[in-house]
Amino acid sequence: MRRQIFYLFILVVTVSTLQAQKPKTPNSSKIYESIQKLNFLGSVLYVAAHPDDENTRLIAYMANQVKARTAYLSLTRGDGGQNLIGTEIRELLGVIRTQELLAARRIDGGEQLFTRANDFGYSKHPDETLEIWEEEEVLSDVVLAIRKFQPDIIINRFDHRSPGATHGHHTSSAMLSMEAFELANDESSFPGQLKTVSLWQPKRIFFNIYSWRSNPEQVNKDNLSSLDVGTYYPLKGLSNNELASIASSQHLCQGFGRLSQRGSQNENIEFLKGMPLDNNENIFSGIDTTWNRVKGGKEIGEILNKIEDNFNFKDPSIHISDLLEAYKLLQNIENTYWKAQKTKELKSIIEMCAGLYLEASVTTNWATANETVNLNIEVLNRSNQPIILESIKNADNLNISKNLELKENNKFTFKETLKISEGQNPTTPYWLTEKGSLGMYKSDKAYIGLPETPRTFLVSFNLVINQVPITISKPVIHRFSKPDKGELYKPFEIIPEASAKITEKVIIFDNDKQRDITVVVKAGRDNLEGDVEVCHPNDWNIYPKKQKINIAHKGEEQTLTFTIIPPKNQSEGYIGPIVRINDKPYSKELIEIDYDHIPFQTVLLPSESKIVRLDIKKKGKNIGYIKGAGDVVPESLRQIGYHVQILKPEDITPEILGDLDAVVVGIRAYNTVDGLNFKHQTLYNFVANGGNMIVQYSKSYGLKTKDLAPYELQLSHDRVTDENAEVRFLDPNHEVLNYPNKISKKDFDGWTQERGLYFSNKWGKEFTPILSMNDKNETPKEGSLLVAKHGKGYFIYTGLSFFREFPAGVSGAYRLFANMLSIGKDDLKLEAKINN
Repeated sequence: MRRQIFYLFILVVTVSTLQAQKPKTPNSSKIYESIQKLNFLGSVLYVAAHPDDENTRLIAYMANQVKARTAYLSLTRGDGGQNLIGTEIRELLGVIRTQELLAARRIDGGEQLFTRANDFGYSKHPDETLEIWEEEEVLSDVVLAIRKFQPDIIINRFDHRSPGATHGHHTSSAMLSMEAFELANDESSFPGQLKTVSLWQPKRIFFNIYSWRSNPEQVNKDNLSSLDVGTYYPLKGLSNNELASIASSQHLCQGFGRLSQRGSQNENIEFLKGMPLDNNENIFSGIDTTWNRVKGGKEIGEILNKIEDNFNFKDPSIHISDLLEAYKLLQNIENTYWKAQKTKELKSIIEMCAGLYLEASVTTNWATANETVNLNIEVLNRSNQPIILESIKNADNLNISKNLELKENNKFTFKETLKISEGQNPTTPYWLTEKGSLGMYKSDKAYIGLPETPRTFLVSFNLVINQVPITISKPVIHRFSKPDKGELYKPFEIIPEASAKITEKVIIFDNDKQRDITVVVKAGRDNLEGDVEVCHPNDWNIYPKKQKINIAHKGEEQTLTFTIIPPKNQSEGYIGPIVRINDKPYSKELIEIDYDHIPFQTVLLPSESKIVRLDIKKKGKNIGYIKGAGDVVPESLRQIGYHVQILKPEDITPEILGDLDAVVVGIRAYNTVDGLNFKHQTLYNFVANGGNMIVQYSKSYGLKTKDLAPYELQLSHDRVTDENAEVRFLDPNHEVLNYPNKISKKDFDGWTQERGLYFSNKWGKEFTPILSMNDKNETPKEGSLLVAKHGKGYFIYTGLSFFREFPAGVSGAYRLFANMLSIGKDDLKLEAKINN
């Protein structure tokens, strides 16, 4: 039976994640748990640096066992990482990881907060991190989060006392949290915030110790508390650690899908400062977490505790009268923080007890400014309580009086219209509306800390329940169905009347021949007419200068072809389409992110593509590519004229490899691709027979095989995070630096985010190290590019971040990779010698 409950819960979680906008229809167990949480007046703020840093076990325990209001403050959105499920990186990856965090919080019961810090990539020391992050600005965001959320308890994931021992972002998150602990109650610190929030002093701050990160010499064992977070929840049919595993598994783009855990499991936290603990087993000891905490709360608590003690699982609606009495009393208390929070919780519980179904849906998932859309409203009371629907309103033009008695299980549906104002801004993640710096996003002050852009269109249902007026607001959504998937939901978004994109984000010219490019214009409304031109650098030419567009229906696209003529000499720059509709320009691309585990996302970003006239030579046409984590290396190689065939493990046969000049193994393939470990000998035979094999980085842990190369090769955590770090040539005369392209120090200019990662630190004598580089104050790292002759061909391991440089159009990265593919091709070598 327990297994059936568990699988049922998994199904419910999956459905609610796939259809994240669907109105909730909770059962009695959920209502009872919400009442338990309503009767706990305490809060916990968990602080770390990135998506996946959070300890879902502890968050779930605080939210579900302790019943505290619990939030995770992630200083960044994880923009600088890799993507195991798609090709989105940087800003778009940050959007995905934001939604994965929200999906995790929907499961573990927490809330999600952020700062404006940008995950610029791996940092080895907090000094570098805080300089790039603009320390004072991020600190102000942490202080603001504390003042808004008013946590009694703060728990840091990382140790503030160990700079340089782990990722600089990690240590910085703890250092900023420790500093903000005091500053949040200091009126001289960030006084401008006090116009909208109040001073707040958290009671205690802890460090969540875990052995592989913490420094045991710095931990004060006398200040340790141990919490068994393996508690079992009969109402859920799950243990806390099972719940946490499901939540953690939402981080799919980071490869965090995992097996669930059960049974007793301890979490250790170290008291750092604040109010001394009376009881090491209760981090809230000495803090009043009952309704007595607020003036006027005693009477409210008496009512709500009685409901909790005598909850009717068969008919929760019998509690509505008492809940309404508590609601009325709550409106009179002076404590604005708990009044707002508990009013929100209480209204939700009343709604659940009444079985109210309130929905406002439209027939499209997006519209444009100044458009009118059809609005379908559904109202249903599934209790025997007397409820009147007085009116339906929204912030714009909807204000409809109803005065309807909602009789039990008698559904009402209304068809209305929703007018979008002429000046309505398009929907997009608020932190991407303006260009930020390397370390910080820009944001409207009102939005700082929010996980996503607030919904613009809400419909308010003004109800009278047992003569008590209550307003419940619902976001407008798009409800639809598909024959193979059933009922589905998407958020309702506002898009521009026109958007455009160039299909290729990097366009490489290896000669001065003209090439056609494709511009796709998407209509946000019917009967779109205008013209399109492509902006370009002065030394490039594009024709025709303008083309007309005429699109009959919104959502349709028109594809236009422009011809681009590169200069004769090496050059690079950016091009971007501009669509003009009635003299109004549109220059942004509408990007849709659609994965099953997160809600559908609409993102608007400037539409531009990098163009590069590249002086490059190459040998060999046919490349096999074994995909690992998401990257665009295959597309990038096609840009410079290679024929690239994607290989699955079952395709790695002597017959298929026989038609190839080289095989490239994608990033983290040896961490992610099952079956690849059985194909080593076939690949090594391919190399021995004259082929070239390039293995891009894999993580040094979680490898599916120990045999990464035909010779000894060990991976490490070595990396060079400074993209401008000096690159030294260990063997300047080596073929890979000279044929067919002469590689110079200039080829390492303009690299982005890093030089590389997961270099080798030990290799066999058969390998020749080619490059040396290091970050400031570190020893030289020589394992970024290793070349070994194997039979007639060459085996190459590289930790250089080609997967980042290719999408950025870094010409030197293309030239070096072409040399790696071409190595050993004697006819080209001979030609180069003759030309010299």
